Amino acid sequence: MKTIKVLIVDDHLVVLRGLRFFLQTQTAIEIVGQAQNGEEALQQVQTLNPDIVLMDLMMPGMSGIEATRKITEQYPKVKVIILSSYSDRESVLQAIKAGAIGYQLKDVRPEVLIESIQAAMDGRKTLHPEATHQLMSHVVKENDEEKRIDVLTAKERVVLQHITLGQSNKEIAADLHISEKTVKTHITHILAKLEMQDRTQAALFATKNKWFG
Repeated sequence: MKTIKVLIVDDHLVVLRGLRFFLQTQTAIEIVGQAQNGEEALQQVQTLNPDIVLMDLMMPGMSGIEATRKITEQYPKVKVIILSSYSDRESVLQAIKAGAIGYQLKDVRPEVLIESIQAAMDGRKTLHPEATHQLMSHVVKENDEEKRIDVLTAKERVVLQHITLGQSNKEIAADLHISEKTVKTHITHILAKLEMQDRTQAALFATKNKWFG
């Protein structure tokens, strides 16, 4: 079995020592170096040519996200696994977009970390269950927002489009040749279907999702 060369990147010496102590017990893994920030990580990757980089996220200077992006762009054969204390949606999304092949939390079981390293060598992505949850919730949220316009009738969409232009009920009524009462009825239905509190919130939501270009 080929020995897996691993570079550890973390700004906490206790974490570095703990990871080094554990990984050195694995016969198939060789610790080739360590770094305490993104800049050092890039230098070490260039010098040591590791197979795997275990990358922390929050570090002084260059962050783990930026370091991951640069490593995956400049050294595509090097696999980066994020090993972080953070499992919020933004951190997970940014890490995956930056090119990380894995995302694990620091409380991960040792054997799972080893499996993640081995999987990365095979080109397979591995995610901590919490990271998977964050990605799934993001996808569901994106899909929901894309589809929500479909719950509006054609006339309601037109009214909402006029609202995004900043028109008053009176102006919308004049443009669409309907009564102000009818406009108010459409707006009531729009807010109920989109689960919005007021017309301003609905207009901002539609604009953010580029429903009308």
